[in-house]
Amino acid sequence: MSAIEPGTLYVCATPIGNLSDITLRVLEVLQGVDLIAAEDTRYSRKLLARYEIKTPVTSCHEHNERARTPELVDRLRRGQTVALVSDAGMPGISDPGSILMEACREQGIAVDVLPGPNAAVTALVLSGLSKCTYFYGGFLPVGKKRKRALGDLAGLSCTLVFYEAPHRLVRTLRDLLGVLGDRDAAVCRELTKVHQQVHRGTLQELIEEFEGQAPRGECCLVVAGTVAKTESEIEVRKDDEMRRIWAELTENGMEAKEAVKETAQRLGVPKRCVYQAVRVKGARDT
Repeated sequence: MSAIEPGTLYVCATPIGNLSDITLRVLEVLQGVDLIAAEDTRYSRKLLARYEIKTPVTSCHEHNERARTPELVDRLRRGQTVALVSDAGMPGISDPGSILMEACREQGIAVDVLPGPNAAVTALVLSGLSKCTYFYGGFLPVGKKRKRALGDLAGLSCTLVFYEAPHRLVRTLRDLLGVLGDRDAAVCRELTKVHQQVHRGTLQELIEEFEGQAPRGECCLVVAGTVAKTESEIEVRKDDEMRRIWAELTENGMEAKEAVKETAQRLGVPKRCVYQAVRVKGARDT
Protein backbone atom coordinates (compact mmCIF):
# COMPACT_ATOMS: atom_id res chain seq x y z
CA MET A 1 0.00 0.00 0.00
CA SER A 2 1.18 3.56 -0.76
CA ALA A 3 2.42 5.52 2.24
CA ILE A 4 -0.23 7.83 3.68
CA GLU A 5 1.21 10.89 5.39
CA PRO A 6 -0.35 12.01 8.68
CA GLY A 7 -2.20 15.33 8.64
CA THR A 8 -2.75 15.28 4.88
CA LEU A 9 -5.87 16.06 2.86
CA TYR A 10 -6.10 13.72 -0.14
CA VAL A 11 -8.23 15.09 -3.00
CA CYS A 12 -9.39 12.01 -4.92
CA ALA A 13 -10.86 11.82 -8.41
CA THR A 14 -13.67 9.26 -8.60
CA PRO A 15 -15.51 7.60 -11.53
CA ILE A 16 -17.77 9.80 -13.66
CA GLY A 17 -20.06 6.85 -14.44
CA ASN A 18 -18.48 3.43 -14.73
CA LEU A 19 -17.34 2.39 -11.24
CA SER A 20 -14.39 0.49 -12.71
CA ASP A 21 -12.78 3.78 -13.77
CA ILE A 22 -10.84 4.36 -10.56
CA THR A 23 -7.10 4.25 -9.94
CA LEU A 24 -5.38 1.78 -7.64
CA ARG A 25 -3.83 4.68 -5.75
CA VAL A 26 -7.23 6.23 -5.00
CA LEU A 27 -8.51 2.90 -3.72
CA GLU A 28 -5.47 2.55 -1.47
CA VAL A 29 -5.98 6.03 -0.03
CA LEU A 30 -9.72 5.56 0.51
CA GLN A 31 -8.93 2.34 2.35
CA GLY A 32 -6.17 3.85 4.48
CA VAL A 33 -7.34 7.32 5.58
CA ASP A 34 -9.11 8.03 8.86
CA LEU A 35 -12.13 9.73 7.25
CA ILE A 36 -13.72 10.29 3.84
CA ALA A 37 -15.45 13.65 3.24
CA ALA A 38 -18.00 13.04 0.48
CA GLU A 39 -20.30 15.30 -1.54
CA ASP A 40 -23.10 12.73 -1.26
CA THR A 41 -22.53 10.00 1.32
CA ARG A 42 -25.18 7.75 -0.22
CA TYR A 43 -23.54 7.84 -3.63
CA SER A 44 -20.03 7.42 -2.25
CA ARG A 45 -21.05 4.43 -0.11
CA LYS A 46 -22.05 2.61 -3.30
CA LEU A 47 -18.53 3.09 -4.63
CA LEU A 48 -16.96 2.06 -1.31
CA ALA A 49 -19.17 -1.02 -1.07
CA ARG A 50 -18.09 -2.08 -4.57
CA TYR A 51 -14.49 -2.25 -3.34
CA GLU A 52 -15.28 -3.40 0.22
CA ILE A 53 -13.91 -0.20 1.79
CA LYS A 54 -15.27 0.46 5.29
CA THR A 55 -13.63 3.81 6.11
CA PRO A 56 -15.98 6.22 8.00
CA VAL A 57 -17.73 8.78 5.79
CA THR A 58 -19.01 12.30 6.52
CA SER A 59 -20.78 14.77 4.25
CA CYS A 60 -19.11 17.81 2.67
CA HIS A 61 -21.35 19.36 0.02
CA GLU A 62 -22.12 22.82 -1.34
CA HIS A 63 -24.61 23.57 1.44
CA ASN A 64 -22.45 22.58 4.43
CA GLU A 65 -18.84 22.81 3.22
CA ARG A 66 -18.17 26.15 4.91
CA ALA A 67 -19.58 24.92 8.22
CA ARG A 68 -17.89 21.51 7.95
CA THR A 69 -14.42 22.88 7.09
CA PRO A 70 -13.29 23.92 10.63
CA GLU A 71 -14.01 20.40 11.94
CA LEU A 72 -12.09 18.75 9.10
CA VAL A 73 -9.18 21.18 9.43
CA ASP A 74 -9.03 20.44 13.17
CA ARG A 75 -8.83 16.70 12.47
CA LEU A 76 -6.00 17.28 10.00
CA ARG A 77 -4.11 19.54 12.42
CA ARG A 78 -4.26 16.69 14.96
CA GLY A 79 -2.57 14.39 12.48
CA GLN A 80 -5.55 12.55 11.06
CA THR A 81 -5.86 11.89 7.34
CA VAL A 82 -8.90 12.85 5.24
CA ALA A 83 -9.88 11.92 1.69
CA LEU A 84 -12.10 14.39 -0.16
CA VAL A 85 -14.37 13.02 -2.91
CA SER A 86 -17.21 14.39 -5.02
CA ASP A 87 -20.01 12.44 -6.69
CA ALA A 88 -18.00 12.19 -9.91
CA GLY A 89 -14.67 13.48 -11.16
CA MET A 90 -12.37 15.88 -9.32
CA PRO A 91 -13.47 17.85 -6.22
CA GLY A 92 -13.18 21.59 -6.73
CA ILE A 93 -13.89 21.41 -10.48
CA SER A 94 -17.60 22.33 -10.75
CA ASP A 95 -17.97 20.42 -7.47
CA PRO A 96 -17.51 21.24 -3.76
CA GLY A 97 -14.04 21.18 -2.22
CA SER A 98 -12.44 24.55 -2.95
CA ILE A 99 -13.30 26.02 0.46
CA LEU A 100 -11.76 23.12 2.37
CA MET A 101 -8.65 23.03 0.17
CA GLU A 102 -8.08 26.77 0.56
CA ALA A 103 -8.48 26.54 4.36
CA CYS A 104 -5.90 23.76 4.46
CA ARG A 105 -3.40 25.78 2.46
CA GLU A 106 -3.91 28.80 4.72
CA GLN A 107 -3.23 26.60 7.77
CA GLY A 108 -0.15 25.02 6.23
CA ILE A 109 -1.85 21.61 5.98
CA ALA A 110 -0.56 19.34 3.21
CA VAL A 111 -2.93 18.81 0.26
CA ASP A 112 -2.28 16.00 -2.22
CA VAL A 113 -4.29 15.55 -5.43
CA LEU A 114 -4.82 12.08 -6.90
CA PRO A 115 -5.71 12.31 -10.63
CA GLY A 116 -8.36 10.29 -12.38
CA PRO A 117 -11.49 10.50 -14.56
CA ASN A 118 -12.57 13.86 -15.96
CA ALA A 119 -15.82 14.43 -17.87
CA ALA A 120 -14.63 17.54 -19.74
CA VAL A 121 -11.53 15.89 -21.20
CA THR A 122 -13.42 12.68 -21.97
CA ALA A 123 -16.10 14.62 -23.87
CA LEU A 124 -13.50 16.76 -25.64
CA VAL A 125 -11.74 13.74 -27.14
CA LEU A 126 -14.95 11.84 -27.80
CA SER A 127 -16.52 14.77 -29.66
CA GLY A 128 -13.93 14.76 -32.44
CA LEU A 129 -13.52 18.51 -32.00
CA SER A 130 -10.42 18.38 -29.80
CA LYS A 131 -7.47 20.66 -30.49
CA CYS A 132 -4.20 21.30 -28.69
CA THR A 133 -5.95 23.97 -26.62
CA TYR A 134 -9.42 24.17 -25.12
CA PHE A 135 -11.41 26.37 -22.76
CA TYR A 136 -13.32 24.74 -19.91
CA GLY A 137 -16.34 26.83 -18.92
CA GLY A 138 -18.05 24.50 -16.44
CA PHE A 139 -21.70 25.46 -15.93
CA LEU A 140 -22.52 28.76 -17.62
CA PRO A 141 -23.94 31.54 -15.41
CA VAL A 142 -27.66 32.23 -15.57
CA GLY A 143 -29.52 35.44 -16.36
CA LYS A 144 -27.87 38.51 -17.88
CA LYS A 145 -24.38 37.31 -16.98
CA ARG A 146 -24.67 34.41 -19.41
CA LYS A 147 -24.59 36.35 -22.69
CA ARG A 148 -21.80 38.54 -21.39
CA ALA A 149 -19.76 35.44 -20.50
CA LEU A 150 -20.38 33.95 -23.94
CA GLY A 151 -19.53 37.25 -25.60
CA ASP A 152 -16.12 37.12 -23.93
CA LEU A 153 -15.55 33.69 -25.52
CA ALA A 154 -16.82 34.49 -29.00
CA GLY A 155 -13.40 35.25 -30.45
CA LEU A 156 -11.54 32.25 -29.01
CA SER A 157 -10.15 29.85 -31.61
CA CYS A 158 -9.79 26.98 -29.10
CA THR A 159 -12.51 24.40 -28.52
CA LEU A 160 -15.07 25.29 -25.81
CA VAL A 161 -16.31 22.76 -23.24
CA PHE A 162 -19.29 23.25 -20.90
CA TYR A 163 -21.40 21.19 -18.50
CA GLU A 164 -25.19 21.39 -18.60
CA ALA A 165 -28.23 19.79 -16.99
CA PRO A 166 -30.56 18.04 -19.46
CA HIS A 167 -33.58 20.28 -18.79
CA ARG A 168 -31.52 23.41 -19.65
CA LEU A 169 -29.76 21.97 -22.69
CA VAL A 170 -31.93 23.47 -25.46
CA ARG A 171 -31.89 26.93 -23.88
CA THR A 172 -28.11 26.80 -23.62
CA LEU A 173 -27.76 25.64 -27.23
CA ARG A 174 -29.92 28.59 -28.31
CA ASP A 175 -27.79 31.01 -26.29
CA LEU A 176 -24.64 29.58 -27.85
CA LEU A 177 -26.11 29.92 -31.33
CA GLY A 178 -27.26 33.48 -30.67
CA VAL A 179 -23.89 34.71 -29.41
CA LEU A 180 -21.32 32.50 -31.16
CA GLY A 181 -23.14 31.85 -34.42
CA ASP A 182 -23.74 28.41 -35.92
CA ARG A 183 -20.73 26.16 -35.29
CA ASP A 184 -19.92 22.47 -35.20
CA ALA A 185 -20.68 21.04 -31.78
CA ALA A 186 -21.35 17.84 -29.87
CA VAL A 187 -23.53 16.86 -26.93
CA CYS A 188 -21.95 14.02 -24.96
CA ARG A 189 -24.23 12.41 -22.39
CA GLU A 190 -24.05 9.58 -19.84
CA LEU A 191 -20.27 9.41 -20.26
CA THR A 192 -18.72 5.99 -19.51
CA LYS A 193 -22.16 4.55 -18.67
CA VAL A 194 -24.14 1.87 -20.49
CA HIS A 195 -26.21 4.42 -22.43
CA GLN A 196 -23.35 6.76 -23.39
CA GLN A 197 -24.18 8.73 -26.52
CA VAL A 198 -22.52 11.44 -28.62
CA HIS A 199 -24.76 13.70 -30.70
CA ARG A 200 -22.81 15.63 -33.36
CA GLY A 201 -23.92 18.43 -35.66
CA THR A 202 -24.11 22.20 -35.86
CA LEU A 203 -25.66 24.12 -32.97
CA GLN A 204 -28.82 24.64 -35.04
CA GLU A 205 -29.05 20.94 -35.89
CA LEU A 206 -28.63 19.98 -32.22
CA ILE A 207 -31.37 22.42 -31.19
CA GLU A 208 -33.74 20.82 -33.68
CA GLU A 209 -32.77 17.35 -32.45
CA PHE A 210 -33.44 18.06 -28.78
CA GLU A 211 -36.41 20.46 -29.05
CA GLY A 212 -38.86 17.58 -29.12
CA GLN A 213 -37.38 15.68 -26.20
CA ALA A 214 -34.69 16.69 -23.73
CA PRO A 215 -31.96 14.10 -23.18
CA ARG A 216 -31.53 12.19 -19.94
CA GLY A 217 -28.44 12.36 -17.77
CA GLU A 218 -25.83 15.08 -17.32
CA CYS A 219 -24.44 16.52 -20.54
CA CYS A 220 -21.11 17.86 -21.74
CA LEU A 221 -21.25 20.42 -24.53
CA VAL A 222 -18.28 20.71 -26.86
CA VAL A 223 -18.27 23.63 -29.32
CA ALA A 224 -15.77 24.39 -32.07
CA GLY A 225 -13.72 27.57 -31.74
CA THR A 226 -14.02 30.49 -34.12
CA VAL A 227 -12.55 30.00 -37.59
CA ALA A 228 -9.81 32.36 -38.76
CA LYS A 229 -11.19 35.17 -40.93
CA THR A 230 -9.70 37.57 -43.45
CA GLU A 231 -8.91 41.08 -42.17
CA SER A 232 -12.03 42.53 -43.80
CA GLU A 233 -14.22 39.79 -42.32
CA ILE A 234 -12.71 40.41 -38.88
CA GLU A 235 -13.50 44.15 -39.11
CA VAL A 236 -17.10 43.43 -40.11
CA ARG A 237 -17.46 40.96 -37.24
CA LYS A 238 -16.01 43.50 -34.78
CA ASP A 239 -18.43 46.17 -35.96
CA ASP A 240 -21.36 43.76 -35.71
CA GLU A 241 -20.30 42.73 -32.20
CA MET A 242 -19.92 46.35 -31.07
CA ARG A 243 -23.35 47.24 -32.44
CA ARG A 244 -24.93 44.16 -30.83
CA ILE A 245 -23.51 44.85 -27.37
CA TRP A 246 -24.25 48.60 -27.54
CA ALA A 247 -27.84 47.97 -28.65
CA GLU A 248 -28.36 45.43 -25.85
CA LEU A 249 -27.07 47.88 -23.24
CA THR A 250 -29.17 50.80 -24.45
CA GLU A 251 -32.28 48.64 -24.72
CA ASN A 252 -31.78 47.77 -21.05
CA GLY A 253 -31.84 51.47 -20.13
CA MET A 254 -28.17 52.51 -20.21
CA GLU A 255 -27.38 55.98 -21.58
CA ALA A 256 -25.86 55.95 -25.08
CA LYS A 257 -22.47 57.35 -24.06
CA GLU A 258 -22.19 55.01 -21.07
CA ALA A 259 -23.08 52.10 -23.37
CA VAL A 260 -20.22 53.11 -25.68
CA LYS A 261 -17.80 53.10 -22.74
CA GLU A 262 -19.03 49.71 -21.48
CA THR A 263 -18.87 48.17 -24.98
CA ALA A 264 -15.30 49.39 -25.44
CA GLN A 265 -14.28 47.91 -22.09
CA ARG A 266 -15.86 44.54 -22.85
CA LEU A 267 -14.20 44.19 -26.24
CA GLY A 268 -10.91 45.89 -25.37
CA VAL A 269 -11.19 48.48 -28.17
CA PRO A 270 -10.92 52.30 -28.18
CA LYS A 271 -14.19 54.18 -27.61
CA ARG A 272 -13.78 55.94 -30.97
CA CYS A 273 -14.15 52.56 -32.71
CA VAL A 274 -17.46 51.97 -30.96
CA TYR A 275 -18.66 55.51 -31.80
CA GLN A 276 -17.80 54.87 -35.44
CA ALA A 277 -19.58 51.50 -35.47
CA VAL A 278 -22.81 52.66 -33.81
CA ARG A 279 -22.70 56.32 -35.02
CA VAL A 280 -24.14 57.76 -31.82
CA LYS A 281 -25.59 61.16 -32.69
CA GLY A 282 -24.39 63.98 -30.48
CA ALA A 283 -21.84 61.77 -28.71
CA ARG A 284 -18.18 62.41 -29.34
CA ASP A 285 -15.11 60.63 -28.00
CA THR A 286 -13.34 63.01 -25.66
